[in-house]
Amino acid sequence: MVATVRQADRILLHNIDWEQFEHLLIDLGQQRSARLAYDNGTLEIMTPLPEHEYFKEVIGDAIKDMAEALVIDYESYGSTTWRQRLKMAGVEPDNCFYFQHEAEVRGRLDLDLSQGDPPPDLALEIDVTSKSLDRFPIYARLAVPEICCYEAGSLKIYHLQDGTYREAATSLAMPQLPIRELPQLIETHRVRGRRAIRQAIRAWVREQSSSAPE
Repeated sequence: MVATVRQADRILLHNIDWEQFEHLLIDLGQQRSARLAYDNGTLEIMTPLPEHEYFKEVIGDAIKDMAEALVIDYESYGSTTWRQRLKMAGVEPDNCFYFQHEAEVRGRLDLDLSQGDPPPDLALEIDVTSKSLDRFPIYARLAVPEICCYEAGSLKIYHLQDGTYREAATSLAMPQLPIRELPQLIETHRVRGRRAIRQAIRAWVREQSSSAPE
């Protein structure tokens, strides 16, 4: 028997085996708005709200702008379904990035964790409404080293240490930037539009870089 829990924008299903999860991915296809997360038989299907999608895009763009301003190579793979059957884990982040392993995946379209490819170096999670399924254990089993979480106007960074995520002050990808300041920067310029936000972020990076000690 499959148990179902419903909330406003999500469905939580229990007792889903791996084959059912794989078939659902095929049936839903790639052109969809729903996000899926699978943890050892429990499946969450979430339909994002406009607020969620806004911050997903604006923070994802901010990460790219920061990397480009710092001349850091990166790859972005959006909401790719990362999964490993042996670990009974699957997740679709709001966005994900390669920084430290960028050279290994550059331009590739065939990434597969089960074939030994590295997981993303950074996953972005937007939690404007609390998700029913805790994604941290899923990311930990997939060995994603860093998660950037936006929730309730704050941005938190978590590093994977000994199988558990612990909050950190700075990002592994861009330790020279106090990126927890991003939400305030975004809010200050939000009514001026997306281009103004991106310009402000690039200017902020230059300011931070110029004020950094030699």
